[in-house]
Amino acid sequence: MAIPDSSKIYPREGDNQIVYLKNVITNPNIEVGDFTFYNDFVNDPKDFERNNVLYQYPINKDKLIIGKFCSIACGARFLFNSANHSMRSLSTYPFPIFYDEWNHGIWADKAWDNKGNIVIGNDVWIGYEAVILAGVTIGDGAIIGARAVVTKDIPPYTIVGGVPAKPIRKRFSDEVIAQLLAMKWWDLPPERISEIIKDIQFGNIEALIKK
Repeated sequence: MAIPDSSKIYPREGDNQIVYLKNVITNPNIEVGDFTFYNDFVNDPKDFERNNVLYQYPINKDKLIIGKFCSIACGARFLFNSANHSMRSLSTYPFPIFYDEWNHGIWADKAWDNKGNIVIGNDVWIGYEAVILAGVTIGDGAIIGARAVVTKDIPPYTIVGGVPAKPIRKRFSDEVIAQLLAMKWWDLPPERISEIIKDIQFGNIEALIKK
């Protein structure tokens, strides 16, 4: 049995619309786990950094952290802190970043509200053209509906949708969720995952626990 290879760019032979995302990332402030893929049938998926990670300016040092085995659909976008024009000021106009015009470059970080990193757990499915905002953490196993706008943290194994995104339901019972979070199957070696993949696919949590 062949061992899955997470070092490929294109995991499917003859398919240039899907990439293993970590292998096309160059920005040190973007971290992606093994086997997470991005699909794009509109643009080149290798251009994920340019087209999908927006307003991530170096001055903020904010990070995009994505776990293992995530599925990211075409057009999903991650909007960082520089998109958040400050509401603490008397004006939302970003005077400080136009330092050539207004001579206030030393206040550049006051042009927006810094809400922190975007953290995506493992085995998360992010639907078509969903938008994830700065400061959001999405738990392991969550599902983000198509074109949802995620403004708040999402618990593990929770399905959300809408604008702004709201919980629809949990994927499993609290007991099964706790078992999956304790198991962390995504951290197992690929060869071990291959051995238990049938139980994962068929939802056989009892068999997984015994193994």
